[in-house]
Amino acid sequence: MSVLPSKFGSLHLHLLRPPNPNPNPSPHPRRHTLKISSGKRSGRQRYPSERKVLKLKHKDIVGNVKNKYEGIWRLSKLGVPVDRDPGKDFLGVSQSLLEEIAKVLEFPVASMLPSEAFTVVRKSFDARKRLKEPKFVYIVEMDVDKLLSLEPRAWDFISELEPKVGLVEHMPQAKISGDLTSIIHGLKEVHQSSVSGESGNTMLNGSQGSYKFPTARKPKIAVVGSGPSGLFAALVLAEFGADVTVIERGQPVEQRGRDIGALAVRRILQTESNFCFGEGGAGTWSDGKLVTRIGRNSGSVLAVMETLVQFGAPEGILVNGKPHLGTDKLVPLLRNFRQHLLKLGVTIKFGTRVDDLLVDNEQVVGVRVSDSVDRLQSSSKKWEYDAVVLAVGHSARDLYQTLLSHNIELIPKDFAVGLRIEHPQEVVNSLQYSGLATEVCRGRGKVPVADYKVAKYVSGENRAEPLHATSRSCYSFCMCPGGQVVLTSTNPSEICVNGMSFSRRDSRWANAALVVTVSTKDFGALNLHGPLAGVEFQREFEQRAARMGGGNFVVPVQTVTDFMDNKLSVTSVPQSSYRLGVKAANLHKLFPDYVTETLQQSISAFDKELPGFICEEALLHGVETRTSSPIQIPRNVKTYESTSLKGLYPIGEGAGYAGGIVSAAVDGMHAGFAVAKNFGLCNDGIESILGKARSAGFLEY
Repeated sequence: MSVLPSKFGSLHLHLLRPPNPNPNPSPHPRRHTLKISSGKRSGRQRYPSERKVLKLKHKDIVGNVKNKYEGIWRLSKLGVPVDRDPGKDFLGVSQSLLEEIAKVLEFPVASMLPSEAFTVVRKSFDARKRLKEPKFVYIVEMDVDKLLSLEPRAWDFISELEPKVGLVEHMPQAKISGDLTSIIHGLKEVHQSSVSGESGNTMLNGSQGSYKFPTARKPKIAVVGSGPSGLFAALVLAEFGADVTVIERGQPVEQRGRDIGALAVRRILQTESNFCFGEGGAGTWSDGKLVTRIGRNSGSVLAVMETLVQFGAPEGILVNGKPHLGTDKLVPLLRNFRQHLLKLGVTIKFGTRVDDLLVDNEQVVGVRVSDSVDRLQSSSKKWEYDAVVLAVGHSARDLYQTLLSHNIELIPKDFAVGLRIEHPQEVVNSLQYSGLATEVCRGRGKVPVADYKVAKYVSGENRAEPLHATSRSCYSFCMCPGGQVVLTSTNPSEICVNGMSFSRRDSRWANAALVVTVSTKDFGALNLHGPLAGVEFQREFEQRAARMGGGNFVVPVQTVTDFMDNKLSVTSVPQSSYRLGVKAANLHKLFPDYVTETLQQSISAFDKELPGFICEEALLHGVETRTSSPIQIPRNVKTYESTSLKGLYPIGEGAGYAGGIVSAAVDGMHAGFAVAKNFGLCNDGIESILGKARSAGFLEY
């Protein structure tokens, strides 16, 4: 018979527990995360200023704990070695994880801790070579009330638990996250009485004051584009009661999939339905990454993630440290999203192209549209609206020209261009995991399919051309483990590539763009000026790539070893996942020297970081140019309305305010609330609930 430590002998201590003001506590809410800040260096490596900041933070969080026996304790950086963990697909509380929790609590018998009291809110895999062994790293929330009700002997151990910055934190109450529909329904219930008592709704019109919008009819709002920003804006507006029409030049995912299949098999490019245009936007046929740099734990991001789960995404995206969906998961999700919008009364017009804006007295009053499938036979139509939400993607170059015709301000912005590198996935697995690579099993193993993220800052002080004596960043972009290289051109005379993968990531290849930052100075060097100089810059190199490939969507490629030596020693190249054919070419002839040299220096640095990155099997594909929008459309920071034209609301990636699925969805969500508030459909913006949205802006890496 085992003897429990003395703390367990003091069973009477739990009787001193303060009374619970809520005898019937609600069940622990679904997973929600809170941002944790910590120094980049650890221990003695930290700067004195960093140690001082951490000391102040520690003092602050210790002083904020009012009652240890209520609320939630968050335990971070709990590491479980691979051989003791059930694997990447298990998101529950295992016995091995309970043992790590017991160490933090100094609880002597881990098996006595009730797993029901703990919820995994984040699970990541850490295989960095400086670690003693690869491990899964967890963030866990501990419901104190549930723990003490199931295991009263934990009382004494909770009494000695102290907060520690980045490791142990106390929250007086759980922060409840929810999907967007639930959030809006809650808001409408709160404000229903005040809204119903008004005879008219106030519409704010940017900085131009306000006027009464008649309640006799709903505001008619057009949302142009059905990518993440357009869908989330439409969802918000429809939930608040607006008469919403979504106008999409491309096709629904069912037909779009067939059009993409025709491109891959018969080389037939539908210019209005392809990898860029169609339901879901460019992200539908991609890796479906849900990582973002605008705050993974922010209320806005969590609302988007919960909404994706509502429409069919696996709940694992709420926990996974690097969540992604894959095309096979995105297609049914988008179908569900569409059906929900239709039930709300949203009109969705696929295969409909916006040719022009209807403007009267410096305000948008509608759009002129035509059939994008049969443009020769169709006649243009004029549709009137009270506002137009412009949620196009970064490839809608024709609409940029339309905006300029109405003297709408477009600001050229920096972006990045480069090449897409492809390795056999087994090579990347070995680079990252060494002996553990055998555990990947084409996405069905215990550990995730290996990926990488690399970046290099290259100084331009020694460049021969003074014009380009600027520093640049080269970084990996849209890394697709277990994926394939695909064509994202929207014009037969241009070549542009990207990467995509399915949810299992079980392809034999891994690919990522290696891109170099470019700016308006670089556009000017090619005698490209004006608001659309960046667009012309992209088009120049896409057309060069098409000529180098010889046409028919063949992509020019070069082995990394040849690219580093500036030679073309082979006419046959390693097998590529790109299905339309590749042709050996000297990619040094593609970009200006400052891009090529930056790529060379960076690839050399990446090989030092990941020995074996430069290898005979690695193949570079040209060209990757559409990393982000080449322009930004200025708008009011509060109302989201264009500063050039009343009633126009530019949002999402095409307007220069997002970079990826999640940030675009967040921008659309906030814009939807702003427009709804402008039309008096809601009293408060979403900021009052979820906080302000961080803009993606231009991100180097």
